[in-house]
Amino acid sequence: MGSLKSIEKRVIQSAEAILFSRGYVSAIDVLVGMGSLQSIHVQDWRNGKIPYLEKVIQGNLHKISFAMKCFRSWALQKNLKPSETVYRLRKKGPKSPLQFSKTNHPPIEKAYRTHYVSLSIVKAKQEALKKSTEVSNPVLKEAEF
Repeated sequence: MGSLKSIEKRVIQSAEAILFSRGYVSAIDVLVGMGSLQSIHVQDWRNGKIPYLEKVIQGNLHKISFAMKCFRSWALQKNLKPSETVYRLRKKGPKSPLQFSKTNHPPIEKAYRTHYVSLSIVKAKQEALKKSTEVSNPVLKEAEF
């Protein structure tokens, strides 16, 4: 993962790009965007082939923890809204929660599960979608009156 300054820079670049394209960003998105986690490993984890996600994240726990701290700090500076998300096993049978860390420590698990949402980006995208629908469907606009 490189030096701590390099990690911080990569976290911010990855998070900014994802937030701009989607309006929200998660720790998994950032780790994949940084190249510290492979998408195939995320899929294997979601399908129950990997017991906990940290097992396949590249870098030692100190660097992973530092990246997570940088991500949360960046999200707070951006005034993003935290939204805890449930990750469940994708296979037949009971949909048990997925484990992110080896220790399964609740604060660590919560940090991985939390997505950060930009209400301004989401609102702007909703407005743009509304306007494009009105332009492409003038009949519907007239029918609303």
